[in-house]
Amino acid sequence: MPTRELASSLDLPKRAVALVLAGGRGSRLRSLTDRRAKPAVYFGGKFRLVDFPLSNCLNSGIRRIGVITQYKSHSLLRHLQRGWAFLKSEMNEFVDLLPAQQRIDEEHWYRGTADAVYQNQDILAAYGADYIVVLAGDHIYKMNYALLLADHVAQGRECTVACIEVPREEARDFGVMAIDAKRRIVDFLEKPADPPAMPGKPDRALASMGIYVFNARYLYKELERDMSDLASSHDFGKDIIPAAVKNGCAVAHPFELSAVNPKPGTQPYWRDVGTIDAYWDANIDLTATVPELDLYDTRWPIWTYQPQLPPAKFVHNEENRRGMAIESLVAGGCIVSGHAYRSLMFSNVRVHSHSEVDWSVLLPGAVVGRGAKLNRVIVDRGCAIPDGLVVGQDPEADARHFYRSEHGITLVTRSMLDAMVAG
Repeated sequence: MPTRELASSLDLPKRAVALVLAGGRGSRLRSLTDRRAKPAVYFGGKFRLVDFPLSNCLNSGIRRIGVITQYKSHSLLRHLQRGWAFLKSEMNEFVDLLPAQQRIDEEHWYRGTADAVYQNQDILAAYGADYIVVLAGDHIYKMNYALLLADHVAQGRECTVACIEVPREEARDFGVMAIDAKRRIVDFLEKPADPPAMPGKPDRALASMGIYVFNARYLYKELERDMSDLASSHDFGKDIIPAAVKNGCAVAHPFELSAVNPKPGTQPYWRDVGTIDAYWDANIDLTATVPELDLYDTRWPIWTYQPQLPPAKFVHNEENRRGMAIESLVAGGCIVSGHAYRSLMFSNVRVHSHSEVDWSVLLPGAVVGRGAKLNRVIVDRGCAIPDGLVVGQDPEADARHFYRSEHGITLVTRSMLDAMVAG
């Protein structure tokens, strides 16, 4: 690559602004999103979901970021203020918090993802960016957005949609596309009931990752056009992207072109942890000896806010009362005197003597009482599991008191425990 072109490519992140869409309800995560927005849901022992796209931005060199919030945003805003306030505005770098505030239309809150961006368009235009990178705030992956931007510019179209192959039966939850030999998107269907298969791959579909790059001027014009369309739902996947495809303005960007350190011979790691089963599975996968997602890669770190806590402690060197955790992740502030296997403990968890925690995810401040037994359980923040309670062995009893998923994962929350005790 000539020196001038290389310098221009390296400069692209400085000419871009990233917008993280973090306002979704996340209703499929059940009670985990009763009091918090989906991007604020805990993940991986010390992180929140939103930390992954934000860390990708920083590691990619994009240091002008807006986070658009709406539903139950208090814990998310608090997390961003505490953990992401280190950027220097004097250096033209920032994380701007953009809650719903009816800036343009005083009759409506955000009606869709495109409307959320449109209602902040005056702020967005003031950034003076040439490119707008639109990101979902609730997916787990590592991606170099600088490579995505370079590919967008090289393709010469107004819109780029990052994509990944998924099993066809799972594609109903995504935008599904068809592309030609030059990666131009020739068809796009948002969450189709019968997803079309990829050519030559009858069991696979090409899905949108909810990651878009736009030329800024094009996006502003499209948002204006979309807002004047009374039939529009003002959503990127349902309206903006299909319009770009129809006009021949959209190209696809395969994830493998910008994935960070993908494992040879495997598809790059990307997860939408939008259901209880998917959330449990992605967390538990981290306990594997060689997990699919590498959190130990210091070349692409994931940043977050975490309180200053003492190291985890394992107590009681006594037979049948020796605290231990095997193939597990244990965060700071935890004290363990029971047994844990293939489990993940967030900060300040307590696992008391003679208890057994297997294949479970314990969110911050959870307490497992003496002699309790948990198997394939998610325990929400601050829950106190009563002494001797058994969860994960009797499906009927679990379903009577807690939420039990289709694949046998049990979610326990404080309100469920309170109802069980009161009953």
